[in-house]
Amino acid sequence: MTKILFPKIMFSAGESSGDQHAANMFNELKKLSPSIQGLGMGSKKMHQAGIKLSFDSSGIAVIGLIEVLKHYGEIRWALKLMKKIVARDKPDLLVCVDYKEFNLKLARFAKKKGIKVLFYVSPQVWAWREDRVVTYGKAIDMMAVIFPFETAYYEAENVPVNYVGHPSVDKVHTQGRKIENMARFSIKLDKPVIGIVPGSRINEIKRMLPIMLAAAEQIAKVHNGVQFVLPQADSIKDDLLQHYLSKSVVKVIVIKNQPYEVIQCCDAIMTTSGTVSLEIALLQVPMVIAYKLSVITYYFAKKLVKTKFIGLPNIIAGKGIIKELIQASVTKENLAAEVHKILENTVYRTTMLSDLADVKKKLGKGGGSKNMAVLALQMINPCS
Repeated sequence: MTKILFPKIMFSAGESSGDQHAANMFNELKKLSPSIQGLGMGSKKMHQAGIKLSFDSSGIAVIGLIEVLKHYGEIRWALKLMKKIVARDKPDLLVCVDYKEFNLKLARFAKKKGIKVLFYVSPQVWAWREDRVVTYGKAIDMMAVIFPFETAYYEAENVPVNYVGHPSVDKVHTQGRKIENMARFSIKLDKPVIGIVPGSRINEIKRMLPIMLAAAEQIAKVHNGVQFVLPQADSIKDDLLQHYLSKSVVKVIVIKNQPYEVIQCCDAIMTTSGTVSLEIALLQVPMVIAYKLSVITYYFAKKLVKTKFIGLPNIIAGKGIIKELIQASVTKENLAAEVHKILENTVYRTTMLSDLADVKKKLGKGGGSKNMAVLALQMINPCS
């Protein structure tokens, strides 16, 4: 087999986390194969890494049945465009990063065109619909999983699988010490610091930020001088945040481009579920996880999802180490009460920190992005 000297990899990432994962992977690819070419769908991080984008996916980074239906036209157009690029450019490898249903359709199309498909970040088959292992197995050449326990599901169905490690383990590091970052952000050392992390999707901001701000007002009534910080996601524009922040009576320090340094400064955090909760766990900061979906989306999710928890730290720990507030239980009173408990109950806080340390240990030493790069090049040049 002739070695491909100038490999062309197409990436498809539809959400903020996927955009970051793809960018990290491509940066590692360039170290191993400087002649590598990257193209596809993604957002700011992928563009900065040098991937040529044909579609900016920031506008279709939505979750939930109702939200997907609202953006269906744009999502359908993006899929049509990506299929066209696959057929026209004939990449040596298609890397589908998360964004499950969209990327499954794209993977099927690419496979029919004779293009190898590497799927990065498995659908949560351990939470619902294990039958998807077979469905995805027919559409891909390799599934790269980010949790060690996921490999068993694919091996049972003879689907090629590779555990590459969780990308957050490599990504989640802070610049400078906590005391130095607090000084840079004008955060006082002698007053509690509460993080507000409402998500990286537009619909998450609209649904979660008002409740978190209302909870902040409750917290401020109990804890004199409490400080609030919000690490602004790249995918969220200033005017959307300010629309809600301008209505709040509490002062919130908004900081861009330094999410881990902001998290490091916190004594407790109100966060949505998803990857960000795992990043907070890796930084060993106590938190409360809160999440709301549309009524219809939640109805179907409750019928389908079999896992006991929604928060990744709890799922990895195998027990409820972090308080989860879901749907109707997401109230300003409940959020404020949990933050108060974290701040005031020493035993509760210490136990949570110990459990978070165990979660970090279970995730291992990392190397996910580099492992993905090596795997991709092996798929392109299997004999090299």
